[in-house]
Amino acid sequence: MKYDYLIVGAGLFGAIFAYEADRAGKRVLVLDKRNHVGGNIYTKEVEGIQVHEYGAHIFHTSDKAVWDYVQQFAEFNRYTNSPVARFGDELYNLPFNMNTFSKMWGVRTPGEAKEMIDRQIQESGITEPKNLEEQAISLVGKDIYEKLVKGYTEKQWGKRATELPSFIIRRLPVRFVYDNNYFNDRYQGIPIGGYTQIIEKMLDGIEVRLNTDFFDERDALKQQADKIVFTGMIDAYYDYCYGELEYRSLRFETETLEVENYQGNAVVNYTEYEIPYTRIIEHKHFEYGCQGGYGNTGERNPKTVITREYPAAWTRGAEPYYPMNDEKNNALYEKYKGLAEKEEGVIFGGRLGMYCYYDMHQVVAAALACARENI
Repeated sequence: MKYDYLIVGAGLFGAIFAYEADRAGKRVLVLDKRNHVGGNIYTKEVEGIQVHEYGAHIFHTSDKAVWDYVQQFAEFNRYTNSPVARFGDELYNLPFNMNTFSKMWGVRTPGEAKEMIDRQIQESGITEPKNLEEQAISLVGKDIYEKLVKGYTEKQWGKRATELPSFIIRRLPVRFVYDNNYFNDRYQGIPIGGYTQIIEKMLDGIEVRLNTDFFDERDALKQQADKIVFTGMIDAYYDYCYGELEYRSLRFETETLEVENYQGNAVVNYTEYEIPYTRIIEHKHFEYGCQGGYGNTGERNPKTVITREYPAAWTRGAEPYYPMNDEKNNALYEKYKGLAEKEEGVIFGGRLGMYCYYDMHQVVAAALACARENI
């Protein structure tokens, strides 16, 4: 059978493109090397709890068109992302706001908080930041940097802050209000029943082959379709001919606990460098958080599921989660992008195909734009 589109990757970008192509009457084949659809937003039910298998995913956007688009595939709850940071025995609200500053310094007013931050910035004497550490201190002062930025960032990137370029942190959100809502976006929530249902609905009626690695039968597959939508690593597609792009990977440790409530919040960040994981996710709070531990049935769940998230170096064969968008890697990506622009019949999309860190709402917008342009 001849397909109009062969889509490599059954994640959010690939599924949206497949859905739009199918609606336009095109013949579509979707491949994924994993044993499930959904990519990194895949969720599965464990003990009646929707578990985010590849880390926390909170949908947020200020784009009403994007919000309306995803609403057709699932009902979203009113979850508000309000992570907590733990440094030693101290707990702080994120993002940096008046609750954070009050706990850290005992201040009560925005004026007092601004004065404290400005004084620490002035005392640092940093006028031209040469690395991430100096950049962060020049933005928020020494106390916030050392307790809430330094260790977490060093674990996330696998390098000391003094070895990281300053442009990685162009700004740090500081709010002089008592508001723990992490995102400023107008729309925010998590689909009731998890994300997997969204992808399944998008791919309903479309041929999907799981446990299928595109590279294992590349030549044969390319002959079956007029065009390819590739959402994997662009450097892998070109057999790393210019060298490897750098990524950061993640390792997850998930366990079910015989307690009703482990940490009282969906996300707790561990900002000390000595603690190897960056955060603990308690999945039930994504759906139960506003209901005091109750699920959609109104009954308490006596168990909980937690995941510890460990940053890891990426090597071939590992899952690439975050592009390392520093100057060196962005320059290397431009070489691969040059090859892609010359190649007929192949469309590169998604976080890996475009070597760009996308949030979910950005993936939706990019996939829809790509579909409009190419279908």
